[in-house]
Amino acid sequence: MSRADEVVNKLKENFHDGIIKVEEFRGEVSVTVDKNKIRDIMLFLRDTDKLLYDMLTDLCGVDYQCNAGDAARFEIVYLLRSSKFNDRLRIKARVREEEDCQLSTVSDIWRAADWLEREVYDMFGIKFNNHPDLRRILLVDEFVGHPLRKDFPTEGYDFAEPFSVQLEEELNG
Repeated sequence: MSRADEVVNKLKENFHDGIIKVEEFRGEVSVTVDKNKIRDIMLFLRDTDKLLYDMLTDLCGVDYQCNAGDAARFEIVYLLRSSKFNDRLRIKARVREEEDCQLSTVSDIWRAADWLEREVYDMFGIKFNNHPDLRRILLVDEFVGHPLRKDFPTEGYDFAEPFSVQLEEELNG
């Protein structure tokens, strides 16, 4: 049994209802999990002796707006590394549109998540509950919108004109 199989089996044993899908491509394992169980799963991955994913190497957002029929528009992708076992694991959590565009922070589990979650918030508008300082990190506070969303205008906004005027014109046609 490979290390990846052991990790997936442990996750399924402990979070059978929280594991949505497991994929392997070119030796890399991706596990899609229920966003409501993200904290418990991440703590389990970090603290379990046979797993010890002690490092969050990256966290990013993805907008799947073009996938018609898929209710979960966004996906948060976490890349984890176990120093002891020298392996990596990708965890994904799907997030629905505006009314439910949030999930729990993991910034207290891995400090690296602090600014990465802020970047996802800034670029996609996805909120991380209980984040210690969730505010824009790349754009000015007055910026309207989230530029990595697929519905953001490709030409952007004219910075010479206030954003509120541009948005009003865009909404009124």
